[in-house]
Amino acid sequence: MMARSVLITFVGLLVLCFSETLAKAEYLKYKDPKQPLNVRIKDLLGRMTLEEKIGQMVQIERANASADVMKQYFIGSVLSGGGSAPSKQASAKDWVHMVNKIQEAALSTRLGIPMIYGIDAVHGHNNVYNATIFPHNIGLGATRDPQLLKRIGAATALEVRATGIPYAFAPCIAVCRDPRWGRCYESYGEDHTIVQAMTEIIPGLQGDVPANIRKGVPYVAGKNNVAACAKHFVGDGGTTKGINENNTVVDGHGLFSIHMPAYYNSIIKGVATVMVSYSSINGEKMHANKKLVTDFLKNTLHFKGFVISDWQGIDKITTPPHANYTYSILASVNAGVDMIMVPYNYTEFIDGLTYLVKNNAIPISRIDDAVKRILRVKFVMGLFENPLADLSLINELGKQEHRELAREAVRKSLVLLKNGKLPNQPLLPLPKKAPKILVAGTHANDLGNQCGGWTMEWQGLTGNNLTSGTTILTAIKDTVDPETEVVFHDNPNAEFLQTHQFSYAIVVVGEHPYAETNGDSLNLTIPEPGPETIKNVCGAVKCVVVVISGRPVVLQPYIDSIDAVVAAWLPGTEGKGISDVLFGDYGFTGKLSQTWFKSVDQLPMNFGDAHYDPLFPFGFGLTTQPVKA
Repeated sequence: MMARSVLITFVGLLVLCFSETLAKAEYLKYKDPKQPLNVRIKDLLGRMTLEEKIGQMVQIERANASADVMKQYFIGSVLSGGGSAPSKQASAKDWVHMVNKIQEAALSTRLGIPMIYGIDAVHGHNNVYNATIFPHNIGLGATRDPQLLKRIGAATALEVRATGIPYAFAPCIAVCRDPRWGRCYESYGEDHTIVQAMTEIIPGLQGDVPANIRKGVPYVAGKNNVAACAKHFVGDGGTTKGINENNTVVDGHGLFSIHMPAYYNSIIKGVATVMVSYSSINGEKMHANKKLVTDFLKNTLHFKGFVISDWQGIDKITTPPHANYTYSILASVNAGVDMIMVPYNYTEFIDGLTYLVKNNAIPISRIDDAVKRILRVKFVMGLFENPLADLSLINELGKQEHRELAREAVRKSLVLLKNGKLPNQPLLPLPKKAPKILVAGTHANDLGNQCGGWTMEWQGLTGNNLTSGTTILTAIKDTVDPETEVVFHDNPNAEFLQTHQFSYAIVVVGEHPYAETNGDSLNLTIPEPGPETIKNVCGAVKCVVVVISGRPVVLQPYIDSIDAVVAAWLPGTEGKGISDVLFGDYGFTGKLSQTWFKSVDQLPMNFGDAHYDPLFPFGFGLTTQPVKA
């Protein structure tokens, strides 16, 4: 009897072990890269609870992404807001370790769905210490060089991946119709054809779409590429008076012929995600606009990636923001927003969305659509096969080849607006050999000023200790003849100028860094002491004024006193791109992608308008020939 009961126990144990092994070895189609994409999505979706689905739709700030939070709420995505880094001056290695730690928490959940980490790499990997900072988009638009944009995209992707991050919230494909807008520098120009051409940055970031892929399906080539994000859908550059996040008043023709075309190119190029704009179209908030987000973007354009909200974007559906959060969740999710950027109040969002689904205010089919799209992007990116970053790319961050590329971009972005008081007496290119020259202005020796907003911090910083790069002053000193004496004074007075004999002066002035609403300006003047420096220096010495700005600014009444004017936009870390062209190692080739107005009273004013009477028209740019050594 005893032997029999032992045998039964033994057999029972065997069966138990066998069934456990079977369960462990259960074939999970979604984990098999050989399975077709849609089979993997369907298999995984079928295994998910409502909690797990809603977790996928949530993107939280890095500071909140503890292991416990990731596991408890099945969080699908994490981001770094502007300036949100693991530590001050964090290295690529520090970033990789932080991202992997968060990822490990996501992978330890029941289904092991990897999270996707996103960051605003909008002009290079601009939140990260030591990264290459490229010119902002307005300067890149002036290059008229889509292939350059593609190379910048590829370099940026490598630097972002160097820090373990697979997703960049770029490019901004806004069409800036009014330079009073604080985000105008994030636009490639006022003309949609330029913006369309510059979407070539997308295959740079993501890789070239294979010929056989269906249009509208997201595509990311591999571990050296990142998922891109076309933003901000749609009409963000057309708001009344350029007021950020405001209302764009536009008829159907204007919407589809000016603001929408670059989205067609982006979708054809396989862009993985689209971010919704804070702004409204004819009074309707884009975050609640089902007609444009679902009916047009998803159903008409067949966009198959995911749609993401902007930072706390759904809160702003109501005035004041967050006034009726349940309504904001309902309106945005039903409009077709798939992933919600809720940096801080994620539990409130999760509870609200769960309640709305359980009470049939949001159909489960809408949740499934959102989750399918998010999973599609994760599968396409290879996140399931390679969820953790390694250290193999850390030397890509800020590497010399990327800095050379940024320097080339600076050269090509410079627009020469004036060259000499008389047509036959040009000032530029400047001679490298001169007894003594003056470099003046608030922006000549300030790396932060030349990088602008979205650099290390959300609003940018002034000064030279934000990251590594070359100021314009350093670039000039490195370029002129060793015998030439370079005198720097940020704001010289008349007495100082009389006591020196300068061969010529380079005055570098412009706007201070800003981002978004902080940059909205109704006067567009160069802040003091810029105008004073121009008046003092150009009244006493032959001068070239280099304007560092995110858009055209007021140049009247001092333009007549200036010998030469260069629009240098926001060039980034590589100041040598400016000295390369000022001294004639390369010629000026850039063309305005924004109309340069005479007075702000003319705004908005775009090429083709009946009242078009600019100081310098759209497409303007003088050229010079390189000096033969």
